[in-house]
Amino acid sequence: MSRHVNTHRGLAVLAAVLAALLVSLVAWTGAASAAEPLAFDSPEQQARFDRLAEELRCLVCQNQSLADSDAILAQDLRNEIFVMLQQGHSDAEIKNFMVERYGDFVLYRPPVRSDTLLLWFAPLLLLTAGAVVLAVTIARRRVMLAEEALNEALDSRGDASRGDVPQADIGDREP
Repeated sequence: MSRHVNTHRGLAVLAAVLAALLVSLVAWTGAASAAEPLAFDSPEQQARFDRLAEELRCLVCQNQSLADSDAILAQDLRNEIFVMLQQGHSDAEIKNFMVERYGDFVLYRPPVRSDTLLLWFAPLLLLTAGAVVLAVTIARRRVMLAEEALNEALDSRGDASRGDVPQADIGDREP
């Protein structure tokens, strides 16, 4: 019986430790998500920060800019931009730093280079391919309809020249 009591005490201690860890994790996450307001030296510096945060992509969200994202990585990258601005780095230096660290993917508008040509021209290629498929389909449909109309015309002409009477008219004749 004492063995069951020890097992229950052990489980109670384990549950208490897990609950404490969960509470501390929630508290830490809440503290991490509460972003402190950044103190800029000038309105121009804040405008540069805002522009850079809009031009750089959140690597976690992938479809949001750093300015729009609430991800912890996005907050870290915004802080990195802020620190680099405070240190006097230019916009180009900050972008180059981010590209060196994360690749061209971090840019919403990657440069046009040989390794990004597909990225830039894929939409145009897909649109062109779709237009070609549509034009071929329409042309084939027109040819098919023209052939059907010609066959119908030849069939009706052949019936008239042979003196054939259409089936619907046969039942209407009087003997």
